[in-house]
Amino acid sequence: MLLPVNVTFGAVLAVLLAVAATVAAVAHLGRAREIAVAGVRAAVQLAAVSLVIGWVVRSLPLLFAFVLLMYAVAVRTAGRRITANRTWWWAALPIAAGVFPVVAALLLTGLVPVKGIALIPVTGILIGGALTVTVLSGRRALDELSLRRGEVEAGMALGLLDRDARLEVARPAASDALLPGLDQTRTVGLVTLPGAFVGMLLGGASPLLAGAVQLFVLVGLMAVQAVAVAVLLELVARGVLHREEE
Repeated sequence: MLLPVNVTFGAVLAVLLAVAATVAAVAHLGRAREIAVAGVRAAVQLAAVSLVIGWVVRSLPLLFAFVLLMYAVAVRTAGRRITANRTWWWAALPIAAGVFPVVAALLLTGLVPVKGIALIPVTGILIGGALTVTVLSGRRALDELSLRRGEVEAGMALGLLDRDARLEVARPAASDALLPGLDQTRTVGLVTLPGAFVGMLLGGASPLLAGAVQLFVLVGLMAVQAVAVAVLLELVARGVLHREEE
């Protein structure tokens, strides 16, 4: 067993969460309460998933319903992080455009069976990756458009279409969202041993098989994230996803 679930486990977990929230508060990072709430939510959500996952994987309709629930939560989380107005729901498009074609290809080729024990973790990793880059690229793009509004207007004055003028400013900032995934892929095995690799080793798989699965996950993530950022950038450039001040 990698981690014994006992009183010591709970105590150390609570201390680490308290340290994270305290450091954020002392350093005036403005995220202390969010860190504490996120930690408590994670504990509750993982406990709930642990209780229902065995039931979900036995039923195909429940399996797909669970996947859709993961997607819906990701859309809500990403959208509300990007903007507070009603355009937040457009975050559904970049996440879906990145994740669902890859998942469909995996199922159609048989690389991932239509079984909850395989589909849920793979889909969860892909949705999580799409969620991260959607939030980062959306926030960075809209922040840049707000800060460099004059450059956008200058581009329009020179004859550029509204979309093209926004793209010139927002594209470099939005593309930075791909850097964490790129760095993780470039340094895998040297700096980090990701969860899929370690999990398969602990489950008894050979190092070669574990490495192959992890490589597949990382490359799939890069595809998902590139598509998500490209679609998000197009939505921002066209003014579909925006903030009130714009």
